[in-house]
Amino acid sequence: MSDLFDFGKDILNAQPFSALLGAELTAFEVGSAEMTLALRDEMTQQHGFAHGGVVSYLADNCLTFAGGSVLGDSVTSEYKINYVRPAMGQALIARATVLSSGRRQAVCECKVFAVSEKGEILAAVAQGTINKVDKTG
Repeated sequence: MSDLFDFGKDILNAQPFSALLGAELTAFEVGSAEMTLALRDEMTQQHGFAHGGVVSYLADNCLTFAGGSVLGDSVTSEYKINYVRPAMGQALIARATVLSSGRRQAVCECKVFAVSEKGEILAAVAQGTINKVDKTG
């Protein structure tokens, strides 16, 4: 494992909400990140699909990991998500990449796939702006 990947896992483990959901960081390199989340019944909505908030959480966090890989300590400034089809299956997998970055912000893209016996099916696409944390106030 790389130092960056180990660092990313430590950050994810420090997020109580991510721990509650059971999110895992499965890849983390400069310019990209991948996260997975096993779906449980309590993460679904009335039609049995993964709740949009769960899909959105995974996209948001993966976007921020990708941006943070080039910026350092970072937070999401804004993001937009398009749900392209219901997320059904055993798990979700999110893959984010940095599209453009500077000293203080990065624009990133994330695709979220539902994983089932049929393989990976695109469920959502997100784009966001990730900002470096300013610790001076």
